[in-house]
Amino acid sequence: MLFRRIGVLVVAILALSFVLTGCGESSKEVDSLKRVQDSKELTVVGSGGYKPFNFIEEGQPVGFDVDTGKAIAERLGVELNYVTSDWDGLVEGLKAGRYDGILGSMAITEERQKEVDFTIPYYYSGAQLVVRADSGITNPEEMAGKSIAVATGTNFVQDAESLGATVQTYQDDNATIMELINGRVDGVITDKLVAIDAMSTIQGGEDLMLCGEIMRLEQMAIAINKADTELLAEINKILQELHDEGVMTEISKKWLNGVDVTTK
Repeated sequence: MLFRRIGVLVVAILALSFVLTGCGESSKEVDSLKRVQDSKELTVVGSGGYKPFNFIEEGQPVGFDVDTGKAIAERLGVELNYVTSDWDGLVEGLKAGRYDGILGSMAITEERQKEVDFTIPYYYSGAQLVVRADSGITNPEEMAGKSIAVATGTNFVQDAESLGATVQTYQDDNATIMELINGRVDGVITDKLVAIDAMSTIQGGEDLMLCGEIMRLEQMAIAINKADTELLAEINKILQELHDEGVMTEISKKWLNGVDVTTK
């Protein structure tokens, strides 16, 4: 009787082991490209407060990033679902599987590459200091001890710290620019193209000016979950086609007043 019970127990353990092993193999065999194509939808995310790249107009996300997503989705044969969320939570959201990618003007950095994979760049830009025209500040080196507003979770935090400034963080660049216009901070560091757009479109923007040259050049790319190798490969292929065919140049010129930022 004892041997019989042991035999039954061994069989049960082996059966459970087989089931668990099978489940493990099944999860590893999930094709991320097929997942997107089967769902008929590519879900990507941005902050929604980064005009002219991704922002809300009449209740809908629009901009350079959104049009890039539409072009990619069309070639994948699916619809684009562009959603918005707080910038500082985007990487964790991607890793948790809430999105297929982050398409929100995210720069490639070594630190981020530890968490996610990146496509080839789809455009290039740089960090820019902006101050009030009446501030008397003409050089970024004069910002030591002064206050600089930046969007939370961006590389601009390090740029402000490198100048010896006091960093004040906000959810997006709509807020940082308004703080500068209202005189509550001494400067803002953001993408140069975002700064130029804000200065020409936001009330009070005419009172601002660019201070110095671009602090550093950044490569903007789409962040993809490290497990989604098939999706990454296909989007890279599509992005290269969009570059080669001039589609990315058209999108850039549409949103940036004729300026092409899709090549270095």
